[in-house]
Amino acid sequence: MPQESQLLTPRQAAEKIGISYPALKHWILAGRIRTFKTPGGHHRIPLEALEGFLPSPPTQSGSTRISGRNQLRGTVVEVIIDGLLAKVVLAVGDQHVTAIITADAVRDLGLKPGDSAIALVKATEVMIGRS
Repeated sequence: MPQESQLLTPRQAAEKIGISYPALKHWILAGRIRTFKTPGGHHRIPLEALEGFLPSPPTQSGSTRISGRNQLRGTVVEVIIDGLLAKVVLAVGDQHVTAIITADAVRDLGLKPGDSAIALVKATEVMIGRS
């Protein structure tokens, strides 16, 4: 087991990689991130286990940083402009995130399939249904 100074609590790790604490707990329970358990059964995350999840610094001068933490990095797989609106589909891992944004925003961002992009999710609730 790594030295104590290299281990983070789940809350510290979530803050470091910019996601919510419940999201990180879900990742831990799903086995997506490596942890160690303390004798009391609490998860501790080695700092090096976070390397693949750390947000990369902005690459362009003048890039805007956003306070929202639910940022999903991915690749644009589809852009359909129809009138004033556009449908943008972003592949994030093996999942797809679809956003309806203005056609002007697509043009301003220069979005096209193959581009890297970030989906910023801002929601207070998630609903799931089944027929």
